[in-house]
Amino acid sequence: MFSLKNGFLVLILTFTFYVQANSTKTQILVLGDSLSAGYGLSTQESWVHQINQYWLEAQQPLSLINASISGETTDAGLARLPTLIKRHEPQWLIIELGANDGLRGFSLNLIKQNLIQLIRIAKENNIKPILFAMQVPPNYGNRYSKRFSQLFYDVAKEYAVPVVPLFIESVVLDPALMQADGLHPNAKAQPIIAEKVRTTLEAILTKSY
Repeated sequence: MFSLKNGFLVLILTFTFYVQANSTKTQILVLGDSLSAGYGLSTQESWVHQINQYWLEAQQPLSLINASISGETTDAGLARLPTLIKRHEPQWLIIELGANDGLRGFSLNLIKQNLIQLIRIAKENNIKPILFAMQVPPNYGNRYSKRFSQLFYDVAKEYAVPVVPLFIESVVLDPALMQADGLHPNAKAQPIIAEKVRTTLEAILTKSY
């Protein structure tokens, strides 16, 4: 006869197994904006979810923790990072921020300093950061656009951090792969982005070990 006591024991054992299984995985925190949060998409459609599903099915000891928020800026991400680190205790940090700063015309020096602070906080907590380079549309002016794009590479070089070129570059110029706003990739684009990001991350992680 199934008793309440036995049911509670099963629940405890299941929870313990879940914790142990996840504790052996390399946890990668994704601190991003709408491009990583899956704006306009279901959770299952987003590239982050698709990578996690691939790793799960391939029995890879890797896991993405998606802490991305649509509209996030570098200063907002900087304010949230300490709490996220305490909550998730990741080994790696993906910094996919800066696009909203650029779209709002924020000072390039402010964006750079915020990125530097994000990297410093990660390293102070023994977390390895990965910087995703961002771009802004050319209508923001050639000078601003070029300097904006370059600052990610400058920061990455100065602080010896892996940098990933614009991760939506392969889809952003194809209207069939973009949502109506022209800024966010649609559901059809997510597998393409997931494949590119996954292989890039695996190369970075493999090289690191």
